[in-house]
Amino acid sequence: MGRRSEILRRATEVFERQGVTQTSVEDIAKAVGIKREAIYYYFKGRQEILAEIILPQSHSLLVNLRNIVHSNRPFADKLHDAIRGHLQSFNPGYLEMTVALREDHFLGADKKFGELRRVWNDYSNLWAELVEQGQKAGEFRAGPKPKLVAFAILGMCNWLSRWFDPSKDISIDEIVETYFGFALHGLAAPDLDIKTPDQWTPDQ
Repeated sequence: MGRRSEILRRATEVFERQGVTQTSVEDIAKAVGIKREAIYYYFKGRQEILAEIILPQSHSLLVNLRNIVHSNRPFADKLHDAIRGHLQSFNPGYLEMTVALREDHFLGADKKFGELRRVWNDYSNLWAELVEQGQKAGEFRAGPKPKLVAFAILGMCNWLSRWFDPSKDISIDEIVETYFGFALHGLAAPDLDIKTPDQWTPDQ
């Protein structure tokens, strides 16, 4: 592992352990085993290190989702692949995804954070496009706003950054199938006759 890669890896571990705002360049240097000044030979500072950690994973997610959305497969298959692509990025990229999603990093002035904002905005728009196309094709239920549905699915998936541990006995594959089933069918049993809120009467 080259020095630059080592700095990024150790910084990711420190960011995940104690949070970005609580991490200094000195903390990163100690984790690598070098002097603080040596960090600045490779990076301008903490913000650039953070951007370098998040950007590759973000670009990979965007490219993968774009290929899924623009494929000719059934929309249920697209939804499954989109959820799987997003969740599989947590393993082996658990630390990178955790650092990317646990805190709001996208307000930095560095131009790389501008790039991050564009990537994640394009990513969420693609999710909304997937839902909207499925609705127009009659494969997804019409009515809910595509962007609202997209944010709901992403919120559910991104919460893994708060609890997922790849060393535990629950696998990404199990989480993918659980989340996919929930996103596609909801919680209601298939044969259960449940009234929607607009069907309720005042005494119910």
